[in-house]
Amino acid sequence: MAKAPATVYVCQNCGKQVSKWLGKCPDCGEWQSFVEERVRPSAGAAKGVAARGGFRLREVKPVRFGEIESQDDSRIPSGIDEFDRVLGGGIVPGSLILIGGDPGIGKSTLLLQVADRLSRQSGRVLYVSGEESERQIKMRGERLGVEAANLYLLPETNLENILNEVERDEPGAIIVDSIQTVFSSQIESAPGSVSQVREVASQFLMLAKNRTIPVFLIGHVTKEGSIAGPKALEHIVDTVLYFEGERHHNHRIVRATKNRFGAANELGVFEMTGEGLVAVANPSEMFLHGRPENVAGSVVSACMEGTRPMLVEVQALASDSSLNNPARTAQGFDRNRLALLLAVLAKRVGVEGLLKSDVFLNVVGGFEVDEPAADLGVVAAIVSSYRNRVVDPKTAVFGEVGLTGEVRGAMQAQARAREAQALGFEKIIMPASNTSGLERLLGVRTVGVRSVEEALDELF
Repeated sequence: MAKAPATVYVCQNCGKQVSKWLGKCPDCGEWQSFVEERVRPSAGAAKGVAARGGFRLREVKPVRFGEIESQDDSRIPSGIDEFDRVLGGGIVPGSLILIGGDPGIGKSTLLLQVADRLSRQSGRVLYVSGEESERQIKMRGERLGVEAANLYLLPETNLENILNEVERDEPGAIIVDSIQTVFSSQIESAPGSVSQVREVASQFLMLAKNRTIPVFLIGHVTKEGSIAGPKALEHIVDTVLYFEGERHHNHRIVRATKNRFGAANELGVFEMTGEGLVAVANPSEMFLHGRPENVAGSVVSACMEGTRPMLVEVQALASDSSLNNPARTAQGFDRNRLALLLAVLAKRVGVEGLLKSDVFLNVVGGFEVDEPAADLGVVAAIVSSYRNRVVDPKTAVFGEVGLTGEVRGAMQAQARAREAQALGFEKIIMPASNTSGLERLLGVRTVGVRSVEEALDELF
């Protein structure tokens, strides 16, 4: 007699399993997150065949480290330079890549363009769609100019059917849109649940590693902006990419938050056009386009995103407040870090009037800055607005501000300075510790400062 399916309650936030329903998850603290699921015990794998689906597993034996061939030169170019940059130089064969982002931001558009280019050089590409029919994808492809003869569309959500199709056609790359719609018939729970997402991701990981083919997974995001499903999903995959962008801006940013084959926090910048996503060769020029000159409260800061230097405009507005608790608003910058910098200005520099002023901060273009070297640019913009003093539009600044008012060194100062030089800036204010090893830049004056007071004296 077949054994009855086991009943468990699974937290849809962290994947915690308990035998009875609980109102609050003891692991992640989420309320009302437990859902009843029935799980059949695994029947086990037959010889050489996976327990789920029909693709065959290769035989695995221990291999001496020195006998393993290096794969440094085996990356597959996607045909889109910005996408290759985010991945660390190209697509690694056998990698499992997860891409998340808000609805309608362009995830499917980007991967359809990648599939088009991969099909021209890597053979057959299988595009599995659980949300759109093949005719809908065809309509988008015609708008994007996709003409790849080796791109195959499969409107399927059953995991076992997908794996059987992979076994039969042997594609060179697989794209799944999206992982929350794919389900395994071996698990009695709804598609998108924790058990289904974990099982589907594990099977695609096994497929990618055994067949040495890249697999792309598109994931939905929650209202908090994180990828839906258990956190274990991000641990399973090799690379996690987030698609960022504002509805009111044409540019999109693909950021790597995890990458086993390259640098994390690397990013690529795209522009959404009628013909799809177009790579932006010079993001700094795009973010500074239309910048007002000779206006108080506007400062250009040199930031680093991964290995790429970026020049962004930081705008600040400081005005007298009639409230007991003045407003502190930051867009694209950490609000707690803003409060810290305001305290440093009041205590160490003597700008005590800021404590009674409303301060509004904005990083122009919807860009998110999270590195400490942006501190000096934020401080300069705030003081510029408060004192109504204009900062020279041909001046760029960067440096970390400490609690004692000192300006600490920043990494990759050479790259930041060269980016400012390339865009025509004539003066760079930076930490004094970064000027010693800096090569002489033609047409650019570099000024090293040791404290916030020195930087403000040099700016104003």
